[in-house]
Amino acid sequence: MTRILGIDPGLLHTGWAVIESRGSTRNYVASGVILPPAKLSFAERLAIIFRGVDELCEQFQPDCCSIEVIFVNVNPKTTLILGQARSAAIVAVANRDIPVYEYEPNKIKKALTGAGHADKSQIDKMVRILMPAAHPKTPDEADAIAIALAHSNMNKFVL
Repeated sequence: MTRILGIDPGLLHTGWAVIESRGSTRNYVASGVILPPAKLSFAERLAIIFRGVDELCEQFQPDCCSIEVIFVNVNPKTTLILGQARSAAIVAVANRDIPVYEYEPNKIKKALTGAGHADKSQIDKMVRILMPAAHPKTPDEADAIAIALAHSNMNKFVL
């Protein structure tokens, strides 16, 4: 059984999910969202993301982590900020010597739905079908489950 931590990075909402995978079997373990308060400084929010992901690694002992690659946004400043939040999460995982796998959004969508340009509702529907025990409360949480599932699906022959 391989335990996968999926992360959907964001400065205000970092979604996370833990699933277990063995062959074609997937089991939901837990999911949620790290919510750094907007009133905090940029550095303090990054620290909360780092500590939150570090605590998840401590609590759930994942074998690997999957995280979404950032697409270049229309606003370069937004892309840079998101990249820094993503980096805080990656460093927290890598600091514990847990392998990190990065996937482009279209590959995550294709791994779940068969279509690289699936919309949010299609992703949400597949998450609910593949992980009926999961009840994500936010899109960030659902995306994190999707990211973990995508890793499991793309690597099912090596897990």
